[in-house]
Amino acid sequence: MRAVLIIGTILILFISTLSVRDAHAQETDPYQERMKLYKKVETITQIPWYYLAAIDQYERSVRLARRDLPKADGVIGIYFRPEVWAGLTNPNPNEENPAVIQFFNGLGVDGDGDGKASLKSDEDVLYAFAHYLLSYGVDPDNLKIGLWNYYHRDRTVGIIAGKAKIYRQLGRLDLDKRVFPVPLYSNHSYRSTWGDARGWGGRRIHEGTDIFANYGVPVRATAYGIVEMKGWNKFGGWRIGIRDINNTYHYFAHLSGFAKNLQVGQVVEPGMVIGGVGSTGYGPPGTSGKFPPHLHYGMYKDNGITEWSFDPYPHLAQWKRLERIELRKTKSSR
Repeated sequence: MRAVLIIGTILILFISTLSVRDAHAQETDPYQERMKLYKKVETITQIPWYYLAAIDQYERSVRLARRDLPKADGVIGIYFRPEVWAGLTNPNPNEENPAVIQFFNGLGVDGDGDGKASLKSDEDVLYAFAHYLLSYGVDPDNLKIGLWNYYHRDRTVGIIAGKAKIYRQLGRLDLDKRVFPVPLYSNHSYRSTWGDARGWGGRRIHEGTDIFANYGVPVRATAYGIVEMKGWNKFGGWRIGIRDINNTYHYFAHLSGFAKNLQVGQVVEPGMVIGGVGSTGYGPPGTSGKFPPHLHYGMYKDNGITEWSFDPYPHLAQWKRLERIELRKTKSSR
C-alpha cells in the first residue's frame, strides 16, 4: 500500500511538472507577437516595420503616462478614439462595418479579414494606422508629413522618428535594459535631491539627482536611446540629452567633456560611455570648478502633450541593484 502511495505521489508530481511546462510554453512573448504583426503589415503596406513599432511604442508610453486614455488591452498600444475610428459624423461610434465606416470617413478598416473593423482587434488597429500613413507615402519624409497631420506636434514626430531609428539599427524590440550612470566600481555617492531649492540664475527646483564622483569618472548611457541634445548650457555646463523608447528623456549635466565621436542623432546602448564626470556650468562656455565634480542626472516624461521632470532617485537605486545582481550572475557562471 505504501509503495502504491509513493508511486501515485511521483506520478502527480510528474504530471504537475508537465502542466507547468506546458503552461509556460503556451505563454506568448509580446515582443514576438508585435514583431509578427509589424512584419505582416509591412508586407501588405510597405510601411517599414520599425516605423510601425515606433508609433506603437510611442502610443503605448503615452497611454501609460496619462489618465485620460485607457490602458492597452492587447499587444498593440495604438489608440483610436471611437468617433475617429467610426467617423466623426457616424451616429454609431461603435460601428464595425468597414463599408459604413468608410462612408463616414472613419479610419477603421478590416485588417484581419474577418469582415469587421474592430477596435478590439490588434491587427485591425495596426493596419488602420498603416493604411492612413499609406495615403502619404512610405518614404521617411512622407511618413513624417503623415505623422504631423495626425498628431499636429513637431516633438511627437521627432520622438517617433528617433524610435524608428533605434529599432531599425538594433533590429529588435526587447530594449528594456537599464544601468547605473557611472560604473559601480567607481567611488561615488548620491541621495535624493529632486525638488530641492536652487537659487543660482533665479529661484527654481532641482530637477534631478546629483551623483558625486571623481573628476573624469566615465558617464554611461543608462538605456537604449537616441542622442537628442549635446552642447553647453550656462546652468548645466557640458550636457547630453538622450531619449529612450519609453518617451523618457535622460539628462546628463556638468560633464567634463564628451565621448569621442558622440553625435546628435546617434543610437546609444546601456553602458556606453558618453562623457565624464566634471564640474562645468554656472557661467559662459568653459566655466568650471564652481562646485565639486558630480553628475547631474535628470529624467523627464513626455505624454504627447507636455513634458515634465520626475524624481530619478528610485530608478537609480533599482538600476544599481539590478546591475549588481547581473554582475554576480556573470561572475558565478564563469
